[in-house]
Amino acid sequence: MWPWGHLAVGYLLYSGGRRLLGRSAPDDRCALALALGALVPDLVDKPLSWGLGLFPSGYAVGHSALIAFPAGLALLAAGYRRGRGALALAGAFVVGYWSHLAGDVLSGLPYGDGLAFSAVLWPLVEREPSPEQYGLLGRGLHYLREFGAAVGTSDRPVVLLLAAFGPAALALALWLLDGAPGPRALARAGRRLAR
Repeated sequence: MWPWGHLAVGYLLYSGGRRLLGRSAPDDRCALALALGALVPDLVDKPLSWGLGLFPSGYAVGHSALIAFPAGLALLAAGYRRGRGALALAGAFVVGYWSHLAGDVLSGLPYGDGLAFSAVLWPLVEREPSPEQYGLLGRGLHYLREFGAAVGTSDRPVVLLLAAFGPAALALALWLLDGAPGPRALARAGRRLAR
């Protein structure tokens, strides 16, 4: 799944869940915690694998359900002990983190592949290493080219495009409906750092 897909799925689950519970839209801080949680597996594993070569693939410690679930539960427990605000931030982060793992398990379905549990079972299951070394940026560009080729040769290109961009379009609409939470907090933090 692409980074924007992870952000989108996390936001749809979190904001949609809040709406189902009769709560208000996510605030700035929770939206940022959610975004960080949704990206943290890739922010950990891709540089360690593609950049530093510490793991054979970009699915290792950051993507491991064996680490993510206990870590998420510990984070929720710590948030609960610290109070309502900390619990809200922890909850947003955990929704983002766990939805990332679920998205990677489901990511092969639009291509007609099965569930990819191997993406989240490190160290019990090692994914096949990539034969070519492209470096961090080169690997991302390589995957974009592969995606373009898959869309161009697929008998279901609309399905692939909808899977890649549909959740992002829905999440963008919901995020705007929610008042675009997140960037204001980043701007405030930037102003504080500039002082």
